[in-house]
Amino acid sequence: MHEVSIALDLLNIATEQCRKSGYSKIEAINLKIGRASGIMPDALIFSFDAIKKDSLADTALLNIEEVPVSGECSDCSSKFTVDEEYILSCPVCNSNSFNIISGREMDIIDMEVS
Repeated sequence: MHEVSIALDLLNIATEQCRKSGYSKIEAINLKIGRASGIMPDALIFSFDAIKKDSLADTALLNIEEVPVSGECSDCSSKFTVDEEYILSCPVCNSNSFNIISGREMDIIDMEVS
């Protein structure tokens, strides 16, 4: 379960930024995670909750906004979004030549601190 190492890195980054900015408590961390990132949001929240004890984030919430998978077809130039975690072909022309525009990311959007 690689979410544990991601949660640990996330906690370390958030703690470092919190301390650098002169704050002493992390209330919430807000993330955007792509559906094709390979990260399971529930597992990440579970992992974060398990490792945050006795840290600046011991009562913090981890808020996750899932980003859908979007692509642009190389043949017909259509831009599209799919409900699945992966794209097999362009839904307009059925070409399997496309670029993924979004859905693979994991971004820390902001933190709520005090």
